[in-house]
Amino acid sequence: MKKTKTNTAARAAMEANAKARLLAAAALAPAEVLKQYEVGPEGHTADKVEPLREAFGENKITRHKGDTAAKRLLRAFTDPFALVLLVLAVISFITDVVLAPPGQQDPWSVIIVLTMVFISGMLQFVQESRSSQAAERLSEMVETTIAVRRAGTGVQELPIDEIVVGDIIVLAAGDMVPADLRVLQAKDLFVGQSSLTGESEPVEKFADAREADGKEPLEMDDLAFMGSNIVSGSAEALVVNVGDNTIFGSIAQQLVAKKPPTSFEKGINSVSWLLIRFMCIMVPVVFILSGWHSGNWLDAFLFALSVAVGLTPAMLPTIVSANLAKGAVALSKQKVIVKSLNSIQNFGGIDILCTDKTGTITQDKVVLMYSLDIHGNEDERVLRHAFLNSYYQTGLKNLMDVAILNYAAEHHENDEWKEYCKVDEIPFDFARRRMSVVVQDKGGKTQLITKGAIEEMLAVCNYAEYQGKVEPITPELRKEIEEQVTGYNNDGLRVLGIAQKTNPSPAGAFSVEDESDMVLIGYLSFLDPPKESTAEAIKALNQYGVGVKILTGDNDAVTRAVCKQVGLKVDRMLLGADIEKMTEQELENQAEEVEVFAKLSPQQKVRVVAALRSKGHTVGFMGDGINDAAAMRQADVGISVDTAVDIAKESANIILLEKNLMVLEQGIIEGRKTYANIIKYIKMTVSSNFGNMFSVLAASVFLPFLPMLPIQLLVLNLIYDISCIAIPWDNVDPEFLLVPRKWDTTSISKFMFWMGPTSSVFDITTYLALYFVLCPMLVGGQFHTLGAAGQAAFIALFHTGWFVESLWTQTLVVHMIRTPKIPFIQSRASWQLGLFTTVGIVVGTIIPYTPLGAILDMAPLPAVYYPVLLGIVLAYIVLVTVVKKAYVKKYKELL
Repeated sequence: MKKTKTNTAARAAMEANAKARLLAAAALAPAEVLKQYEVGPEGHTADKVEPLREAFGENKITRHKGDTAAKRLLRAFTDPFALVLLVLAVISFITDVVLAPPGQQDPWSVIIVLTMVFISGMLQFVQESRSSQAAERLSEMVETTIAVRRAGTGVQELPIDEIVVGDIIVLAAGDMVPADLRVLQAKDLFVGQSSLTGESEPVEKFADAREADGKEPLEMDDLAFMGSNIVSGSAEALVVNVGDNTIFGSIAQQLVAKKPPTSFEKGINSVSWLLIRFMCIMVPVVFILSGWHSGNWLDAFLFALSVAVGLTPAMLPTIVSANLAKGAVALSKQKVIVKSLNSIQNFGGIDILCTDKTGTITQDKVVLMYSLDIHGNEDERVLRHAFLNSYYQTGLKNLMDVAILNYAAEHHENDEWKEYCKVDEIPFDFARRRMSVVVQDKGGKTQLITKGAIEEMLAVCNYAEYQGKVEPITPELRKEIEEQVTGYNNDGLRVLGIAQKTNPSPAGAFSVEDESDMVLIGYLSFLDPPKESTAEAIKALNQYGVGVKILTGDNDAVTRAVCKQVGLKVDRMLLGADIEKMTEQELENQAEEVEVFAKLSPQQKVRVVAALRSKGHTVGFMGDGINDAAAMRQADVGISVDTAVDIAKESANIILLEKNLMVLEQGIIEGRKTYANIIKYIKMTVSSNFGNMFSVLAASVFLPFLPMLPIQLLVLNLIYDISCIAIPWDNVDPEFLLVPRKWDTTSISKFMFWMGPTSSVFDITTYLALYFVLCPMLVGGQFHTLGAAGQAAFIALFHTGWFVESLWTQTLVVHMIRTPKIPFIQSRASWQLGLFTTVGIVVGTIIPYTPLGAILDMAPLPAVYYPVLLGIVLAYIVLVTVVKKAYVKKYKELL
């Protein structure tokens, strides 16, 4: 307790100190902040970095303490089923050992139950550890970096955990804020900090000092905080706090708390508690009936406990963990990071994949093809203006900026172009869809140079350079420009407009309002070719029942051309302007029918995804840009690539480390295999347990003794549970994988009521054969005519016969229920499952002939028993096949 109080006090002191540092920095002018932190405008020198790291700590958040080996081990043994078994073990220990008369103590029931708990818990622990290690190994391949200015090396990209207090950070749109920062310079800087404050709208940040008295750090608009992201604009900022000393670090436990359960987790939990409630209802019934009929209430109580153990699907958590871990490991071999194991099952459930166009279905290398004047002629002057715009902007350099700079470097000696002096810039944002820089040449001439989408450029241009003269843009000229651009778009080329304005506003006063009355001087046309794997991936996804929809901010003509190249048929297309006019209900109706959406804003992408989900679809969204992050969060599964901006990778559940989109097919297959093998075990266990209840109730009514000893029932369940361990490695029918699967708990109860009584028919048949035919024939008379020794032999033979029959039918039903086809002929289990079930049957059949059988009060079965057993098993297989076919015919599916 004393240590806890000490830690709490130390933490409070550390938080107070960190808060004071932030407020002190916020109240100082940028130059004063640099002076206080003893850092020059060029950043830290190399010799200061390590001492500062030692003084203030690493830039890492201490989190996920619950995922230690000890915590995982404890969690493995404290799931609902393990707790039920442990309670039963304690009760059994009291009744069989503590309260038993001297010489009659029997610890075997306790040992067997604890063995079941141990096997289930250890397997779950091993599988969770295995999947966790695989995720950690893959996570090391993805490294988030940030631009840092340091003396001697200039601006360089460094991993965010290497930055130290006093570092100067260069921020651009798409960056995650790597620490708590004091803004030194800002240009139209908007930061999304909803994860910290709950504000949905981005907050503008400034460099000027602010009054800090009586305020909280999050209220200061000259501070930026770890955990937020740059929505638009650019800035330079100084690191004030790192790691656990940040605001994010102080509330990290809340931010990384367990997320609300997914539909998959809810489904698993509902099944778990359904079985536990079923057990709580039926076990007292068995106890009362057995005690009333036999008169031995202690034996009835022990038998009821054993039934409770049998009804507890101890392996369910293990089967779920093993399936998810197996999927994660399989995908890791494809270089796919699964950030959340449950995403695997959701991945398999996708029936619609929405994807951005640029950088996802197209290559992440856009090529500049032409720099053209208004008439479509090559024009170096247009290229020069484009180069100056891309070279001097400090925001996020997108693929087209990179293409412009690469083209200029390859085709022109552009050193003289770099001799311009940058005056100011107006960063890109997704509302304007353009960006501007202000430059000045050696002669003092100042120019505002703007590039952006043609529609948005025409909105701010009143003039165009036409036939060597600056002419007003008349409706006729506007139409000519639009037709020229449409022609390029129809050829699959993306087009940006370039415009300029000479001697605009005075320096320091530039804003979006200056983007007006401009002169359009020409175009840039880019080739954005699709990835080689795109067409094949789309075809494969369609074969697996996944519809692909394109949601892009690009214009409709280019989008249509790219869709044609990758084999996507575009009958209809919705544009952002169309969606803006729609109600949510109208959009829901349209979203299902339309395959391609163009000229979308980030919020419109979110609306489309939400509309599809509201219609019952499981939606995946694949993107790599800032404008995709919100839609990825809205989707059931967010998918990104390693080259995506930080905020996109942060929003994703799945990250592809390689560009081959065929990995999507593998992910969906693994997800559906995971679902199939989990639902197999659940339906097998539920139907088997339900059938056993019928059998036990029937036996309790007409048998003058227990149908099986508690210890025998425990051994039977132990063998069955061990044989099920291999289910995660079972084969899945190819036909099952072709259709998306939703988690539906109602199908489980229907399956239970169909298949459970089917097994009971043959349990009761076995009762009748043993009680009226085999046992009297072998022991020498009906039960009520025998003496004490004869009745004991009769009971032992009956128990053994039902033990073996139950084991055979319960284990064989695994093969029957795993497929709607004819097992062993049309569909074969994996060798692992075949081996485990075969070994289980052999071991259970041999036990009566071993010393263990004697300990369990079993009797060796005569040869005449086995033809009867084979007849019952064959009839059982036939009936299950008939019932299975009828079930599939009625409900159109088995699993």
